[in-house]
Amino acid sequence: MPITCTIADRIAEIVFDVPPVNAFDSKTWLSLPAIITDAARNPDVHCVLIRAEGRGFCGGVDIKEMQAHPERITMLNRGNYLTFKAVRDAEVPVVTAVHKFVIGGGIGICGASDTIIAADDAYFSLPEVDRGAMGGASHLSRMLPLHKVRAAFFTGGNIPAEEAWRLGAIEKVVPRADLESEARAFCGVIASKSRKALTIAKEALNGLEPRDVDRGYRWEQGFTLEMYMHEDSQKSRDAFVESGKAAKF
Repeated sequence: MPITCTIADRIAEIVFDVPPVNAFDSKTWLSLPAIITDAARNPDVHCVLIRAEGRGFCGGVDIKEMQAHPERITMLNRGNYLTFKAVRDAEVPVVTAVHKFVIGGGIGICGASDTIIAADDAYFSLPEVDRGAMGGASHLSRMLPLHKVRAAFFTGGNIPAEEAWRLGAIEKVVPRADLESEARAFCGVIASKSRKALTIAKEALNGLEPRDVDRGYRWEQGFTLEMYMHEDSQKSRDAFVESGKAAKF
């Protein structure tokens, strides 16, 4: 199974395993909201941990699907939106443990979560401008300062875990070999608390935020659709699938 969920010690552990790079097609994105919501609603669960197997945490969307089926963009947009909303609206805290690449939709999951634990090889990237898309800045803005987000978005550059930690986006950076154990230990501290107290705290903290990240992401997705309708978008996807490099304009 590409997405699994196991429950132990009051922690629901959701694991991505979609070779080769955990890049999800529209069907997979649409399956995630129910998995996350059901896990968080389970009365035996006090904390949700999201992590991944394989080469990196999440490669975002399946660009090959979008190259071959650009008409599926609305399905993909909906799957992304509902996934990130399910993370943020989860009844209990959601901790995300990331390694290596965190791209596009992976940033959406991190930005919607409550806490991030990162391996020392992790980095965050928004290559949308080079892929003929938009989306992700709303959630990265929940993690990092405005101008850092803009610089990353316009250049498609990477933000290493240590830099993200320095700017306050990450709770801790740990050796790659220790990521799972460190993340479970952190979740264990949360899971030891009263579930009722955690659900009340999560609702209160969400309500205190100065901006609605979900509404911001929906606004951003409108521009994703506009970009997908432009010929430069298809040119970007074709270049990525054919050579793995950004298109030249």
